[in-house]
Amino acid sequence: MGSKNKLKRFNQNLTFPNVIQPSREELIENKFPLKGNWRKDFFKNENPIVLELGCGKGEYSVYLAKENLDKNFIGIDLKGARLWAGAKESLILELTNVAFIRAQIELVSDLFSENEIDEIWITFPDPQIKHKRTKHRLTNPQFLAKYKNILKPEGFIHLKTDSEYMHGYTLGLLQGMGIEVEYAHHDLYTNPYAPKEASAVQTYYEKIYLEENKPITYLKFKFP
Repeated sequence: MGSKNKLKRFNQNLTFPNVIQPSREELIENKFPLKGNWRKDFFKNENPIVLELGCGKGEYSVYLAKENLDKNFIGIDLKGARLWAGAKESLILELTNVAFIRAQIELVSDLFSENEIDEIWITFPDPQIKHKRTKHRLTNPQFLAKYKNILKPEGFIHLKTDSEYMHGYTLGLLQGMGIEVEYAHHDLYTNPYAPKEASAVQTYYEKIYLEENKPITYLKFKFP
């Protein structure tokens, strides 16, 4: 994507009512007004909130919002030019139950209050294979602690990835921490018993991986 296109998308994001771009200072200084108030002040309803972390072009959030009008959806990504696609499509579809946040996922507990989120999707995160990068891995213990804080009790987390390494790392970590794994499979599309919610929509990158015959892994778990 050219720099002119990126700039155009960044500028359009500023005008989109479904895109929120808080500053880092606003978040870490606890001055973000929507924290704890998403239902009341943004969605204007009391429906469950489903979060997609690293949402990219927002395919999951937009699809799930279309199929579940009784739920609210929020996609988070730092790449504003990617996030623009989902925001634009949801405006065209006149979906009022989906929003997008441009922010770092490490600040997720500054975006939401305790027990404010009902469900979390992590779709195709960077596996951060190098040891020195483990602090950025979205299922490391530090990130899991943040998710537990904002999730309601019994709230599920879904991990969908093309990385066998990420799948195995997370599965081993969960079992070691005594976290309940509801479902796990290393090749989602070869399993006829896979949950429909995991295969109902494919992201831009997922389609590329499938064309390359890369297996897609899936995990569904919740905290005890």
